[in-house]
Amino acid sequence: MPPISSQLLPEFTHEMAGTRKAIERIPEDKLDWRPHPRSAAMGRLGVHLVELAGFASRVLASESFDMRPAGAALPPLQLGSRAEILAAFDRNLAAAKAAMATTEDAAWTAPWTLLSNGLVVFQLPRLAVLRSSVLNHSIHHRAQLTVYLRLHDVPVPALYGPSADE
Repeated sequence: MPPISSQLLPEFTHEMAGTRKAIERIPEDKLDWRPHPRSAAMGRLGVHLVELAGFASRVLASESFDMRPAGAALPPLQLGSRAEILAAFDRNLAAAKAAMATTEDAAWTAPWTLLSNGLVVFQLPRLAVLRSSVLNHSIHHRAQLTVYLRLHDVPVPALYGPSADE
């Protein structure tokens, strides 16, 4: 059987290319727009996609991560323009792909733990974390972003074949 990295990298690369296309279309003048008071702003949604791309290399470089160390939420990444969002996404994506390419199968199957204030939220093999907390989570928020784009008459990019706009 081929190494796990060689099986996962093409899927990761494909999905992240689609995510980048969606981020590229965020209107610069709509970074603060949100469809509902409890919804994320469009720019924040783009930044979260950056964070998720970066999460891949964090998972592969550690055995755990505490998202609320000492009970305090970590400060969110602050990026002020579409260009900054894209540059950070590209950096995180390159780091993730490099980490994935050099990860041995034994590390993919080793357990990884997400903590909140020292308490276990979940523990899964790294491969499952990459699929659920990075890939699936990114696809979810990318879809959310494409709805935001549609609401502003911004053409939605083709992701799995032509979109209604392309």
